[in-house]
Amino acid sequence: MAAPIDSPRPPENVPAHEARAPAPLLIKEDDLRTLGMRAFMGLGLTEADAHDVCSILLLADLFGLSTHGFSRVESYGERLLSGGIRAQPQIQAERLAPSLIAVDGDNGVGPLVGMHALREAMRAARENGMAMALARSSNHFGPISPYSLIAAEAGFASIIGSNATTTIAPWGGTDARLGNSPLGFGAPNPGGQPFLLDMAMSVVARAKIRSAEKRGEAIPETWATDAGGLPTTDPRAALDGFLLPIGGHKGYGLALMVDMLAGLFSNAAYLTHVKSWVDSPDEPQNLGHFFILIDTSRLGPTSWLAERMRDFAQILHDSPPARAESPVIVPGEIELGKMAAQRRDGLRMPRDVIELMQVHAARLAPQK
Repeated sequence: MAAPIDSPRPPENVPAHEARAPAPLLIKEDDLRTLGMRAFMGLGLTEADAHDVCSILLLADLFGLSTHGFSRVESYGERLLSGGIRAQPQIQAERLAPSLIAVDGDNGVGPLVGMHALREAMRAARENGMAMALARSSNHFGPISPYSLIAAEAGFASIIGSNATTTIAPWGGTDARLGNSPLGFGAPNPGGQPFLLDMAMSVVARAKIRSAEKRGEAIPETWATDAGGLPTTDPRAALDGFLLPIGGHKGYGLALMVDMLAGLFSNAAYLTHVKSWVDSPDEPQNLGHFFILIDTSRLGPTSWLAERMRDFAQILHDSPPARAESPVIVPGEIELGKMAAQRRDGLRMPRDVIELMQVHAARLAPQK
């Protein structure tokens, strides 16, 4: 069993605007992984399953995606303790065809189900050149970019998606009928940084609208609608209404495609059949995910892919920037840069997240 971590320490030089809130804690990557594993084991997961979950949440925090990292221990923990998520699921995989796999997550923690489905897809893609895994009976599985990175580091290009609780109205509609379902793409880059695109289907997250409300600021009318389905600049009305999809009716169609692949085809819940973990925390959500992988080793040698990926990025980087301080980037570069910095310097984690993880870790029997 993993050993307890050393106590994390407050970082130096905390910005003045953060002084009113408890200072975040600086913690090393390995220590955070260990604490995370003990927290999820304290919530009932096996050591192997806790490792899978923490692999995804740790990468999320390393990428700077703090809303989808270990902060999720609060919502995951509540549902594990209430029985809304099964702590020790019996996850099953069935080969429907040589390159098509159905994964039944048995209402396990989302990142655990996601890692099972990713491994099944990688195994089948290695055998056949391409593969698709469809997962059902799952829950919120974190951001997509960690899965894309794991796949890219193993030599796979990926298209990954998940459905979600409803927050978006159908185009022209007046009530929430589809989720802010994330979609991601990844491509390996031998010797360089992989391509990682991770996006949700709404223009902005609800958290950004909540922040505007707290500051007393208006929002662009392209962000959300009011409860009647009309565009609004009032953040309070937007929070009572619906998020707008990216690209208008095109984003609406893209969100439906993700939900069809992740939910309808996988035999999971879809659209309004998805349970809200906020409204029904003790009931299974039955979310669905899909993982489409391409074994890039079948396309050509490593040197061939490395040269083409280098040239691909160079063409974009060579575009003169509109603002000198904001050079053109390739998707994934910001997140991978944050990961490199935090692996070197440590991660700044909210104190309440660390303290809650310690509470759950304390549920484990003392080590002998």
